Amino acid sequence: MKALVFHGPGQSAWEDVADPGIQGATDAVVRVDSVTICGTDLHILKGDVPEVRPGTVLGHEAVGEIVEVGSDVRTVRPGDRVLVSCITACGRCRFCREGSYGQCRGGGGWILGHLINGTQAEYVRVPHADLSTHLLPGAVDSKDAVLLADIFPTAYEVGVLNGRVRPGDTVAVVGAGPIGLAAIATARLYTPEEIIAVDLAPARLEAAKHLGADAVALAGEAESLVTDLTEGLGADVVVEAVGVPETFETCTRMVRPGGHVANVGVHGKPAALHLEDLWIKNVTITTGLVDTYSTPTLLRMMAGGRLPASSMVTHTFPLDHMEEAYDVFSRAAQTGALKVVLGGQPHDVLTVRAS
Repeated sequence: MKALVFHGPGQSAWEDVADPGIQGATDAVVRVDSVTICGTDLHILKGDVPEVRPGTVLGHEAVGEIVEVGSDVRTVRPGDRVLVSCITACGRCRFCREGSYGQCRGGGGWILGHLINGTQAEYVRVPHADLSTHLLPGAVDSKDAVLLADIFPTAYEVGVLNGRVRPGDTVAVVGAGPIGLAAIATARLYTPEEIIAVDLAPARLEAAKHLGADAVALAGEAESLVTDLTEGLGADVVVEAVGVPETFETCTRMVRPGGHVANVGVHGKPAALHLEDLWIKNVTITTGLVDTYSTPTLLRMMAGGRLPASSMVTHTFPLDHMEEAYDVFSRAAQTGALKVVLGGQPHDVLTVRAS
C-alpha cells in the first residue's frame, strides 16, 4: 500500500510500505477513506517530537471502513464505518478506568503516527479497537467526521473544559488555526459574554468571526484590546492554541486575577513561566494531551448539526496527493489553509493476514 513515511526532520515521502495486519486480538484494520493533517505532524517534521522514529507512517486522524478485526474485538465488525480516534485506549489500566485515555499505560495513549504507524495511508492498524474507534451515524459526512478524531475533542477538552469557560465569561483564544477555531466554536456552547480571537493572519481572523468570535485582534494589538474590553481586568479564560513561547507569555499577561490559562499548543521549545508576576494573581494554568472522552458527545452534536466542522475545511485532495497537501498546509499564511482533508478515491483490495 501507499503511505506518508517520516524519514527524519524535514524529510517525508508518499511511498510503498508493507500492508498492515492483525497483530493482536484487540486490533482492527481500517481502510482509510478520509484523513487530515495536524499541526502536530508539522512539529514532527521539524524534529520537535524525537520519539517519532524514521520509517514511521505519520497521521493520527482518520475515517474509514473496518476490513478485519481481531478475535477479542466486540463493538465493531468488517463493513462498519468508523472514526479512528487520535488516542488509543486499552480500557483496563488505571488511567483508562478514570477516563484519562491520553495517559493509557496499557499500550495506548497517543501512539498512531507517533510510536506506531499512523493513518496517513491507505490502510491502518488500530490497536484496542473497541475503545479507539467510534461507529459513525450515516448522516455524518466523512469530511466533517474526521475533524472529531483530534481537532474538536482537543479544543473542547484541553481548551474549553480545562479553562472552565462559564456563562458570561470573556474568553480570549490566541491562535486562530484549526484548534483555535474549534475552541471558539465549542466555547460558544457555554454562552460566554465575549470571545476574542488573536492571530497574525487577517484571513484566519475572518474565519474566527464566522465561527463565533465577537472581536478579533492581530497579535501585536491583542493585549491592549483585552485591556480595553475588560476595563483593565483581563480575560477570564485565555486559550493558548499556537505552541510558541511568545504566545504562551502573551496569554499569561492577558488573563485576569483568578482566571485560567488553558495551554493547548504543542511546544517544541521551553516557554518562560513568570511566577514572579503570576503568583499573586491566583492564576490557574493547565496543560494536557487530549483524552477524547468527549468524542461520543461531540459526535451526537455533529449529527444534530450543532458543530460547524465543514466550514473549517478549506482544501481537499485525493489521498495520493499527500505531499501536495502537506505543502499547502505548511504554508498556511500564503495558501489560506485552515484544515486540509484527503480521501475519496478508490482503493486497491487489501488481503489481511493475522500475524
